[in-house]
Amino acid sequence: MTTLKQLAKLLNVSVSTVSKALSDADDIGEETKKRVKELAETLNYKPNKLALGLKSNVTNTLGVVIPDILNPFFAEVLYGIQKQANAKGYDTLVCISNETTQTEINAIQLLKQGRIDGFIISPASQTIQTNNFTHLEAAKNERIKFVMFDRVDNNIQTDKVSIDDQKAVFSATEWLIKKGKSKIVYLSNIENLNISSDRKKGFHEALHKHNIQIQPEFELNLTNIETAHKTIEKFIKSNHFDAAIAVDNNSAIMFQSLLKSFKPELVNQITCIGFANSKTSKLAYPPLSYINQNATKIGEQAVDLIIERIKDKSDNPTYKEIKVATDVVEV
Repeated sequence: MTTLKQLAKLLNVSVSTVSKALSDADDIGEETKKRVKELAETLNYKPNKLALGLKSNVTNTLGVVIPDILNPFFAEVLYGIQKQANAKGYDTLVCISNETTQTEINAIQLLKQGRIDGFIISPASQTIQTNNFTHLEAAKNERIKFVMFDRVDNNIQTDKVSIDDQKAVFSATEWLIKKGKSKIVYLSNIENLNISSDRKKGFHEALHKHNIQIQPEFELNLTNIETAHKTIEKFIKSNHFDAAIAVDNNSAIMFQSLLKSFKPELVNQITCIGFANSKTSKLAYPPLSYINQNATKIGEQAVDLIIERIKDKSDNPTYKEIKVATDVVEV
């Protein structure tokens, strides 16, 4: 790797002159700048970001901690984060917590050692279940800037990006009701997450608005993946229903697949909807209508917030909470 020192020696100037010329400093002549930049390009000189970061205490690097890379939602958010970060001149370091608090703690420690300017995080399910956010509070005490997304906690004072979970499910349930559906199955494999209660409130709110009785037996908890198939199979065989709404990424696909197995004559009569995107909705047949969380937008907004927070040197910042709009996509 070519260094500033080598460039300076070849040009017979000082290292500081080379550094200033590459930075377009006003006190360096245009001819010198031209010579320095031409040689730097010829020798493929690349600035040492680590060295620059140590000197300026700014690395232009963002950390990202997500719970599950295989989850299509988080993969899409990550795409939005990296796309927006690159556009803003930032690199990203990504860690996966695999839904465990200790791995999440280790990830944050690793990112801190890598000298990031700030990080973006969606907490692990174990962190939420145990309400153990001490590592995030510790990061705040160390004046490390971070943004929470999706699984946000109201007790943590920081910037946040999410959707209005209650409104999203209310709108989707009402969309089903306006199609003439009244016996709607509620599917959830996220009962261990804080967002689940808001999504169920949205479901109940829509039923109340349209004078449809809440039936607890129509609300299936599929969080235990070992028993999820059996739970759905038993319900399909024992009940009459005309629609299903899933408040996660996978349950609607699972429900429709089992419906085709046990009551194939009903597949075209039962309307299923879940949280998904244009790609995952096609994993089922017929393709599922879906609640679009605009996950790429969530990632982009999280980057904009963390960069804004990094540049804010205030001792008493005013934190922002952004709610990204959702929409129902009929397929």
